[in-house]
Amino acid sequence: MVRLALRLDRVRLSVWVLIIGVLPATTAAQYLDLYPTREALEQVTGVISNPSLVAINGPLFAAGSIGALTAWKILVTEIILVGLMAILTVIRHSRTEEETGRLELLSAGVLGRYAPLTAALLTAGVASVGAGLVATLGLLGTDQPAAGAVALGAAIALSGLFFAAVAAVAAQLTESARSATAIAVSVLGAAYLLRAVGDAGPTWASWVSPVGWAMRLRAFADEQWWTLALLAALATIAVGAAYLLNGRRDLGAGLVPQRPGPAQAEPALRSPFALAWRLHRGLLIGWLIGMAVWGGVLGGSAKGIGDAKLDNAKIADLLSRLGGSAAIVDAYLGAVLGITGLVVAAYTVQATLRLRGEEAAGRLEPLLATRTRRVQWALSHLAFAVVGTALLLAVAGAAGGLAYGSQIGDVGGQTWALLGAALVQAPAAWVLAGIGAALFGLAPRFAGLTWAALVLCLLVLEIGEILGLSQWIVDASPFAHVPKLPGAAFTAAPLLWLTVAAAGLATAGLTAFRRRDIG
Repeated sequence: MVRLALRLDRVRLSVWVLIIGVLPATTAAQYLDLYPTREALEQVTGVISNPSLVAINGPLFAAGSIGALTAWKILVTEIILVGLMAILTVIRHSRTEEETGRLELLSAGVLGRYAPLTAALLTAGVASVGAGLVATLGLLGTDQPAAGAVALGAAIALSGLFFAAVAAVAAQLTESARSATAIAVSVLGAAYLLRAVGDAGPTWASWVSPVGWAMRLRAFADEQWWTLALLAALATIAVGAAYLLNGRRDLGAGLVPQRPGPAQAEPALRSPFALAWRLHRGLLIGWLIGMAVWGGVLGGSAKGIGDAKLDNAKIADLLSRLGGSAAIVDAYLGAVLGITGLVVAAYTVQATLRLRGEEAAGRLEPLLATRTRRVQWALSHLAFAVVGTALLLAVAGAAGGLAYGSQIGDVGGQTWALLGAALVQAPAAWVLAGIGAALFGLAPRFAGLTWAALVLCLLVLEIGEILGLSQWIVDASPFAHVPKLPGAAFTAAPLLWLTVAAAGLATAGLTAFRRRDIG
């Protein structure tokens, strides 16, 4: 089973491991060029230690250290990426195999009950440890201290192992791979938010977050190795729970049973759009709650960056020339909303790929046997990708505006300002929906590559400037063309072109879908 999983994922996992493993070394190499002296490093510490920036990336545990600066910049991103890799790998080789019926065929041979789950965990574990090992070797290649390099690699590896265990538990709870993935990713998002709240405010919140434990290892800053035991212990407990739950359910079933539906559909369900709403509503409602919390937390931390007292005279002078604290707050909000756009784009991809999920599961053919038209059915799902994306961004922007506006006594003004600043991210996310629709129509087997497009956009945002990437590479990301509101001037042309591109890609996909075979 392990050999089969590695065979199926040989390309996918290789790309994941290389991206996750190489990022720390490339970031450290670029920082060595940007900050060649200790004085240059110390000048940047005043801004980095601001609570608002700490909420995004975490605290900088050691000033004047390239390794510590690299850990501050990249470790949260690494944890998120390795967590996603582990979650998707475990779900793919456990719950997805059950849902499609392939595992039942394999179980007809000489296959133990726990073999599929064990193989999925081992595959994700090998990939996580591989990513941590590559990261460690890369940092050693840039002449960083060995202890810090090993600590950062260990934090990456153990984070992957922990979220693999979380995915294993989620796979036992539900019959749907999508639901299991949503549960596991929600745990990842909640862990990040707890870490952000704890690092910017009450410290205890960081200590109840697995992401916070990985950060508190303090790579390149008097490493606290005992925090690894916390991650290892919780991962072990989660794995034990997954095996226990696996032994108490039937093959193909989940511990949380699905409620049987009525024998006849209600009149409200007798249209493709109504069915799409029924299928998407749980995911959308969960995302709406999450984005309301996300926007409130990040908007509430914005005031701190304007109130920061910077001891470094050069930085204080630079901020003054840039426009004072108001300009810095706008820059912070623009950066946060840019990250929010990428986060919401994950929902956009999920909603779009529901098209392929319904087809692969065999539920599309019975629908098309009725009077339902192909394009009508596809548009009913794409509507939730488009409208749902805009709605999530609006909720995040409004929540951020309410939180920030209540602190500075301008609720109305800030709510509308951040609402608009969030909504301008929608066309960029729609481009990813267009890519997903195009792949679904033209090459349905490769529709999952839409996730790769999102990961590339994330990498360009996080480290594109640090790595000094060519402008044409940066411009390949649709999010590079979004106005950085509220600080920058609003320009409608890029948003119009992004919308046109998304519509063109979707049209190409729907046209091809009309002509190809189902399945």
